[in-house]
Amino acid sequence: MSVQMVLLPVFVQVALTFALLIWMALARRETLVSGETKIRDIALGEQNWPKRATQIANCFANQFELPVLFYVLIALALPLRHADLVIVLMSWVFVVARFAHAGVFVNSNDLGQRSTIWLAGMLVLLAMWIYFALKILLLI
Repeated sequence: MSVQMVLLPVFVQVALTFALLIWMALARRETLVSGETKIRDIALGEQNWPKRATQIANCFANQFELPVLFYVLIALALPLRHADLVIVLMSWVFVVARFAHAGVFVNSNDLGQRSTIWLAGMLVLLAMWIYFALKILLLI
């Protein structure tokens, strides 16, 4: 498997994270400019942002939870030469699940739907880790 094929889903996940960061910054700026949020209300890190800005911020923060395990897996699999087609395909499924999760998170925020998508992504990532561990430990 080429390095580019292995890293492309990683780059797409990173792009999602940066897109949410930029969106969050713009949403927060908009509330400050409009006067909806006062600097004194958030200056010490208080969570006094309006609902929409908080929703986007929470989605952004979520990109530093489960995806961290994805990044670690790829960072280990690539130099150890265990990043094969199975890992790449599951990486894409995981990243698509992350996009779907983010889409629900910043739109309807339907917790049932969001949780189901999160669970699907988590199970794919768990399968990736089990597959990787078996490849390393059993040399398959």
